[in-house]
Amino acid sequence: MEPMLTAQLQAETERLARSWMRHDQAMLADYLVADVEDPRINVQSILTRHFLIEQRFGSRFRSLRVEELRFAVVMNWLLAFHKNQGADAETRRAVLHALRARADNAEGVEVPGFLVDAFSALPRRAGGARVPNYLRRWLEAGASPPPAEGWDRGWLETFQRLWPRRLEGASGRRLTVLEPACGSANDYRFVEAFGLAAGLDYTGFDLCEKNILNASSRHPGATFRLGNVFDIETDRPFDVAYVHDLFEHLSPAGLERAVAELCRVTRSAICAHFFNMDEIDDHVVRPVDDYHWNTLSMARVVAAFEAQRATVQVIHIASLLRWLLGCGETHNQGAYTLIVTLLGANRGATAAAARQS
Repeated sequence: MEPMLTAQLQAETERLARSWMRHDQAMLADYLVADVEDPRINVQSILTRHFLIEQRFGSRFRSLRVEELRFAVVMNWLLAFHKNQGADAETRRAVLHALRARADNAEGVEVPGFLVDAFSALPRRAGGARVPNYLRRWLEAGASPPPAEGWDRGWLETFQRLWPRRLEGASGRRLTVLEPACGSANDYRFVEAFGLAAGLDYTGFDLCEKNILNASSRHPGATFRLGNVFDIETDRPFDVAYVHDLFEHLSPAGLERAVAELCRVTRSAICAHFFNMDEIDDHVVRPVDDYHWNTLSMARVVAAFEAQRATVQVIHIASLLRWLLGCGETHNQGAYTLIVTLLGANRGATAAAARQS
């Protein structure tokens, strides 16, 4: 049974809500969905979608996860290439020639090994789907597309177009899903666009009313509401939960409470993403105005979940990409994902029972 919020956590709740409500609603609508944070090519967003896919369908699409991660590292490289080099038609042709020759340099442009490997591996079939050679197509496209229109309209949508066709008619377990700190449906918008929402009974909550208004207007078929991760109100357990970039912004006491609350209302598994974690003995606590910007101790966070009768798989994003794809490039060395499996028959007890005092 969970105690009522302490005065400290109540005050922290008010500060957190204030820190987000000060922002313009239109800005919040497009926050954290561009460039390296674009959920179509952000590795942790891809891991969220595949967490949901595996919870629904088991391992049948696992080979597509590798291909989607490959797509992410390639497209992130191309985005940087486009910004830094200009990527005009002549430069593109030089890179294409280098890839065909398996060379590591294209007239002064360094060509990383993972890009050469990706070019050689594509097109290919994976998970019953044909993955095109999006890298060759982009390099052969001629003059550079406008950065916003060209990328958004075509190249970034390769897997967004693939998944709905692949999932159409596929039978799987229906899931109840919870997302704390959902923002303006930052990730859910692509869960839906990729064809995953049809098998989900989704609820997202956030402290910021402007985010909830944005999310509800964008996705009227999903449930979005005001809510507090320190005090999750629900009359039912959720099968799974996922959460992005929340815990670093909480006090140590708030983090412990949030972990306990999330485990209390989740029956099976949690996919928790972190943007500033390290293999250090203790948290580095940095209050910033009305919230925190902490560096979290991986060991301490794992221990917090294990204290809730859970097992934890730790994924260091940079190490995953290096091991899986030979890619040593990542925009954030502090990014970690934890896959938390809840144990025991009492997981996900109804909130009404759990909250009785």
